[in-house]
Amino acid sequence: MSNKMIKGIRHLIFWIVILAVWQLLAWVYGPEILPGPIYTAAGGYELLQDGTLVSYIGISSYRVLLGWTLGSLLAIPAGLIIGKVNAIRTIAEPFLNFIRFIPPIAFITLFLVWFGIGETSKVALILYATFFIVVLNTLTGVLSVEEDKIRSARSMGASEWQTVLHVIIPATVPYMFTGVRLAMGTSFMAIIGAEMIASNEGVGYLIWNSRLFFRTDWIFVGLICLGLMGFLTDRAVALLGRKLLSRYGVVSTHSVRR
Repeated sequence: MSNKMIKGIRHLIFWIVILAVWQLLAWVYGPEILPGPIYTAAGGYELLQDGTLVSYIGISSYRVLLGWTLGSLLAIPAGLIIGKVNAIRTIAEPFLNFIRFIPPIAFITLFLVWFGIGETSKVALILYATFFIVVLNTLTGVLSVEEDKIRSARSMGASEWQTVLHVIIPATVPYMFTGVRLAMGTSFMAIIGAEMIASNEGVGYLIWNSRLFFRTDWIFVGLICLGLMGFLTDRAVALLGRKLLSRYGVVSTHSVRR
């Protein structure tokens, strides 16, 4: 029996045990408190039939991907500039280390006042959640570049722009990629908070609104969908990173063998 097959059997046994424990606890506490796997699946099928679940997943995914992409595109060059220019870093670094401790959900009310209750406030919140994580990781990457590599490039006649393009950026790519992956998780947390407070659509709205009908099965459906959305998105990003950025030392966690 191959190692791959053994690993697959282990995964299958693990999930069977999880489902069995879940069902056992559901029998103990009752479906109103803890719906079992079958009860939850029935609730999910109910939401699928009227198209609600697919629509909400699409809306939340769109918001997350848009805000996360915009935040990453803005954060990477900002991190490079802050890391490369000492004068800017002296001013920006204390601010970054101050504001990164303020969670995105704390800004929901302000963003609603500034941008309204439409899509802009939600995308801006995710952009905020993404920006500082990617900036700090990119900044760390720039500062970690060995000085000998920069001096070697300069000694061979490279300009500052060429040094940044051919030395600093390639060495910083793994840090950028790590920041982008970490920011994805924060983006999902931000959008759920925003949808719970100020939205009529989305997975966060589904979870929050289900309490009014005492539909704990719908809440579990929303939680499972969130987990699957995050898992699949992270795996897709990891796969792209491994395929496109492997020459810069980027590897996905599941590709590492010990």
